[in-house]
Amino acid sequence: MAITLVNPSGLPKIDVYRQVSIASGTKLVFIAGQVAWDADGTTVGEGDLAAQVEQCYLNIGTALAEVGGSFDDVAKLTVHVVDWTPDKMPALLEGISRAAVKLGVTPTPPATLLGVAALDVPDHLVEIEATAVLN
Repeated sequence: MAITLVNPSGLPKIDVYRQVSIASGTKLVFIAGQVAWDADGTTVGEGDLAAQVEQCYLNIGTALAEVGGSFDDVAKLTVHVVDWTPDKMPALLEGISRAAVKLGVTPTPPATLLGVAALDVPDHLVEIEATAVLN
């Protein structure tokens, strides 16, 4: 595995992700922002943030598998949530947890969470992009 996830002493320990990702691989993989589309382009979980987060993670897993990687190779995530407010955190975490179980991964790599006004399609509540490092 090309990625080691760390929570350094002196920084807060956050359960849903690690603060630092150490990459030792040789191939960078940049995955475009994934939305809650299935393979046919149909939105999964319309109006359900947790379901959409889960689908985004699963889509990232699919993209990584195509290039010989897995979610364990993810060095960094950027999460864009429409009209973000802190009360949406439980749904976000639920979606991450459900996807982590399906993908067989834990913990989540470092992530940045951004609130945005809108995404490409009005039904999309979240978009997640990933950077991975493969050997």
